[in-house]
Amino acid sequence: MEQERGLFLCLLSVLVGFGVLMVHSASITSWPTEFEQVYLSRHLMFLSVAVAAGVFSAALPARFWYTIAPWFFWGTIGLLVAVLLPGVGSRVNGAQRWLRHSGFSMQPSELAKIAVPLMIARLMTSRRDELGGLFSGTLPILFPVLVAAPLVAIEPDLGTAVFLGAGAAIALFAGGWPIRNFVLGALAGVPAALFLVTIRPYQMRRITGFLAAWTDLNEAPYQLQQSLVSLGSGGPLGVGIGRGWQKLSFLPEANTDFVFAVVGEELGLLGTFGLASVWIGLYITGLRLLRRLDETGFERIAAFTLLTQIALQAALNVAVVTAMVPPKGIPHPLLSYGGSNLVVSVVSLSIVLSLSRADEKSSIAA
Repeated sequence: MEQERGLFLCLLSVLVGFGVLMVHSASITSWPTEFEQVYLSRHLMFLSVAVAAGVFSAALPARFWYTIAPWFFWGTIGLLVAVLLPGVGSRVNGAQRWLRHSGFSMQPSELAKIAVPLMIARLMTSRRDELGGLFSGTLPILFPVLVAAPLVAIEPDLGTAVFLGAGAAIALFAGGWPIRNFVLGALAGVPAALFLVTIRPYQMRRITGFLAAWTDLNEAPYQLQQSLVSLGSGGPLGVGIGRGWQKLSFLPEANTDFVFAVVGEELGLLGTFGLASVWIGLYITGLRLLRRLDETGFERIAAFTLLTQIALQAALNVAVVTAMVPPKGIPHPLLSYGGSNLVVSVVSLSIVLSLSRADEKSSIAA
């Protein structure tokens, strides 16, 4: 077990270190300025906060997360409400998602990626006898995501709202929610998804642009065009770290949501496959850490959800960059520039380590 925990930490360190390298490389522009160093220094500052928070989180006992889950959840809801208030939340590019004060900035929706799974895992543990009920057992357990997701969608940040729903589904699956409830939930979710697309025309434009990438690349969104060009120009081995051309003001968001395209150009197919292998290794090692835990216990449900969420986010980012799914702002965990996402990603994996130390005999179960 200690060897697996060590391997998990080693793979996590590889991803974090690689992220520092790629953030610096992807921040280079065609007009070099001091901001390139600013990006690196800020990322290192974010990383120091993430590591400190991660070490602290990993050292906490598993029962702490069960106890703190309601407080953490309602605190996050308070922040999600605050960010929508005029004069409190900061609006950037039409979206009001950030709280900023005296140089400090945070995105509350990122905290929801931890708060919602922990709360659902706690409810599934404490209300296990009611899981079979369609309404009496379902509504209380779905309450966290039914509250958090709409608040995030209003910002608007539909991608994160959908991601919270996916995280909730993972927690429900891990906790043994009846399959019939999943089917009914999916049927109920289709009209809601169509409604959101209908009232936001730009969402439909993203879908049509995504389809164009597979039929006529010239009609695809500029960002997707440049992303695919970046990946294609890398070839098998890439052009070398720091030598990519597309990030020089051609590829939008090169150091954030589309950093994977920079990896493809500078390190080639070998680099992208290598990165994917590290992520797969981290996920498999994480699952092995959880195999001793009680399958119906809080620790197993929460840890499995947090671990799968991070891996899913990385996979979705790769899918967006490679035009496998419609374009949406999804950062690559541990690689993309951004403080909130980096801290939440490291803390999420640290909580997995904390929960994995629980003993079956002391597991928190119904």
